[in-house]
Amino acid sequence: MHLLEENGAVTFPVRLIPRSSKSEVVGEHDGALKIRISAPPVDGAANGELIRVLAKHFGVAKSSVEIVAGHTSKTKRIRINSVTAEKARKLIGGEPVSSVSDGFCGKPKVPES
Repeated sequence: MHLLEENGAVTFPVRLIPRSSKSEVVGEHDGALKIRISAPPVDGAANGELIRVLAKHFGVAKSSVEIVAGHTSKTKRIRINSVTAEKARKLIGGEPVSSVSDGFCGKPKVPES
């Protein structure tokens, strides 16, 4: 998964599955954190539920979770403030974390032979 650490925050992609039987973090899938949400994608209900689930999963306040891009899409970019890269990696179980000083926004995918 592509994690970016910048200014005390971690940014990563999320793949949202709305109208699920329960709200839960499923794990990494196709380079994004897959999350099931019980709320429908109507009037921002799914986005609100997503923020609640992520705040609980990462142990931060809801105000620390921000949807940076993809407000109306199933694929979103999330920023969580006050979370270290190490904590994010442990909770997500993804690839090594990159920082802005690395010069890129994640580990490039290498085709398997």
